[in-house]
Amino acid sequence: MKNSQQKVIIVGGGLAGLIAAITLARNGVEATLIEKKHYPFHRVCGEYISNEVVPFLQRMDIFPEEFPLPQLKRFLLSDIEGKTAEIKLPLGGFGISRYEMDHFLYQKAKLLGVEVLCGTEVTDVLFHGEGFQVDLKKGESLQAEFVINAYGKRSKLDKTFNRNFIEKKSPFLGVKYHAFLDYPEHLIGLYNFPGGYCGVSQVEKGMLNICYLSRRENLKNHSSIPEMEKAVLYKNPHLKDILGNADFVREKPEVINEISFEKKKTVENHMLMAGDTAGLITPLCGNGMAMAIHSGFIAANTVSEYYQGNIRTREEVEGTYLKTWQRHFSQRLWYGRKTQNLFGHSFRSRLAVNFVGKFPKLASGIIRQTHGEVF
Repeated sequence: MKNSQQKVIIVGGGLAGLIAAITLARNGVEATLIEKKHYPFHRVCGEYISNEVVPFLQRMDIFPEEFPLPQLKRFLLSDIEGKTAEIKLPLGGFGISRYEMDHFLYQKAKLLGVEVLCGTEVTDVLFHGEGFQVDLKKGESLQAEFVINAYGKRSKLDKTFNRNFIEKKSPFLGVKYHAFLDYPEHLIGLYNFPGGYCGVSQVEKGMLNICYLSRRENLKNHSSIPEMEKAVLYKNPHLKDILGNADFVREKPEVINEISFEKKKTVENHMLMAGDTAGLITPLCGNGMAMAIHSGFIAANTVSEYYQGNIRTREEVEGTYLKTWQRHFSQRLWYGRKTQNLFGHSFRSRLAVNFVGKFPKLASGIIRQTHGEVF
């Protein structure tokens, strides 16, 4: 058994984990980031980042300026039958694939001296009074004063930690493609189909992100994802056109099962949860990436305050993080859960499109409630 002492260990190298690592490094706090995959790799994600985080990324010198990124300014909503309404996005944002963004941040973290353990899986985290023991699948263990968990939407660790939400079966699955297709550069389209909805928008290099959330029963009723798409998603004529004419980059999509939008604890057994590990906003809100970036910063900044002497105890760290997280994100998650009820259903999606068309200012206000302030 190998033991190594760290100040902070971050479990999971997605946006929240990478931002936490970079923030700690810039604050002079030693951190180790553990990621079970090797960069770069793909994730199921809508791949849209709200402009609310752009000033932060620029201040931290981690804005991906090297890529020509599409600026997303308009929002189009389609009901199942194909009727649409379009409005201006209140804040707007930009599109970039997780393949490129995560790899970009990983390289930034390495340049700042962050120790990154790729291809390494955490099997358990145990709190022992003064700190944590982090057990690895290969049989080693690491010691840390603080642990930030940012391992994503769903993990074996959720079962290990006996988290409440993991016992509830989720009815959703997520599917993502990259493709090439003639599609407006500044537009995000959200297209309803029976039991789900699909987001479409550009990322880097003129590539299109096509990402949808569907009830799992849609797949159970068909033998494969392509068959399900033709039988269910094609009921929306816009999706039939998009999926039927797209030139897909890879033969098979990225897929994730049992996506849960249940409430999660932000602090579990003294561990700080960040990103989707702390709470997953519904994809239709288009704010998951910005929330992950912001929450990773908040978690790392709170821990940094402890090492700078501004927070004196572990209890203060946990309480400060919990209050700050709730202030920034709890209302957004609530709006997301309520708004999602309008989607994937013929009558309700028609009402939503009519509402957006007739009351664009009110619709923009609702969208704004799912986003945070520029920071």
